[in-house]
Amino acid sequence: MVGAGHLPREKELYNEESFYFHVLDETPPEDAIPLVFPELDQQLQPLPPCHDSPESMQVFRQHCQIAEEYNEVKKEIALLEERKKELIAKLDQAEKEKGDAAQLAREFEVLMEENRALKLAQSQCVEQLEKLRIQYQKRQGSS
Repeated sequence: MVGAGHLPREKELYNEESFYFHVLDETPPEDAIPLVFPELDQQLQPLPPCHDSPESMQVFRQHCQIAEEYNEVKKEIALLEERKKELIAKLDQAEKEKGDAAQLAREFEVLMEENRALKLAQSQCVEQLEKLRIQYQKRQGSS
């Protein structure tokens, strides 16, 4: 990219989107074409217009507008890709949590079944203990 200090007499144009760009008053050598949009590839850069030709100036303005729109679309794509990454991360987290919740639900069911089995065993033990007490009391009473 050629710095502004190396450019012959430049004039500044202003478009509707408040974007400044420089247009040379003279046709520069081919290797000194300034990058109007530094983030664009060289082959996508608007070429300086012929200032004597209204058609050339119009084409240049249109090209600059298209380049701006292209930059905006690229920025929007980058933002959307970042948002996509965030959403994928959230989805992965939600799926992990769903898997964790399903695992916890299975563990809960196993523990509930174990609890029912233990309560049944306890009630059977209580019954058996009561029967043994009754038998013991009968033996004590008969002796």
